[in-house]
Amino acid sequence: MFLTIVMTGLDQDMMQKNLTCKNIGDAQKNMFWFTVVLTVVNFIFLALGLLLTIYAQNNGIDAVRDQLFPTVAVESGLGIGIAALFMLGLIAAAYSSADSALTSLTTSFSIDILNIEENKSEAEAKRIRKRVHVAMSFVLLLVIIGFKYLIADESVITKLLTYAGYTYGPLLGLYAFGLFSNWKVKDHLVPIIAVLTPFLGYAISWASAAYLNFEWGFFILILNGALTLLGLILIRTEKDERTGTVGQNAVSA
Repeated sequence: MFLTIVMTGLDQDMMQKNLTCKNIGDAQKNMFWFTVVLTVVNFIFLALGLLLTIYAQNNGIDAVRDQLFPTVAVESGLGIGIAALFMLGLIAAAYSSADSALTSLTTSFSIDILNIEENKSEAEAKRIRKRVHVAMSFVLLLVIIGFKYLIADESVITKLLTYAGYTYGPLLGLYAFGLFSNWKVKDHLVPIIAVLTPFLGYAISWASAAYLNFEWGFFILILNGALTLLGLILIRTEKDERTGTVGQNAVSA
């Protein structure tokens, strides 16, 4: 449930989709129908995985996890046409995801970190955005290469969900704090909390595995979210600056 909240509900693409709606009612409809479509698509992919596994077993194809799909498509004798369609579909899916991610990262870094809209002229801002976009593309390439050597014998989706527990954990804590409280925080300390939380979460996870024989697994997302929430509570201000009164709302995870 929490993975769905942070990776779909709080995803930048979903935010952009809702912002294009005319009103809250249309945004709610968008969320509802997106949920229906996403459920159907996930069911189709699960069915495809099952069918590919059965096909591989019946035809003596020795491939598992992430190697199953490309092996069946390219090396199982289905023909060059199927292999070409597989490659085109893979490229299309990868580029559509990478394009939206790179655009979001470029915009966020340029506006929120570099403040190009306030401190730069329009021409200079465009040049900076292009440079940031190229830099983000290079970082993305390094991440892709890193996955090749970091995932070992595990599937990509397993490692992806594990890493998401560290990258999305602070986002979950920020969302919970904003949703359940009216407290204001010391803004300059928020980035420090968000950056330190994954390291603290990793230390707790390592200690739990080493001394308590307990693996957090995908629950590391909830741990990092709770740590971020706790950190935000600790750096809250005494007064709610929006109302001028002492915050009374209880914060819950």
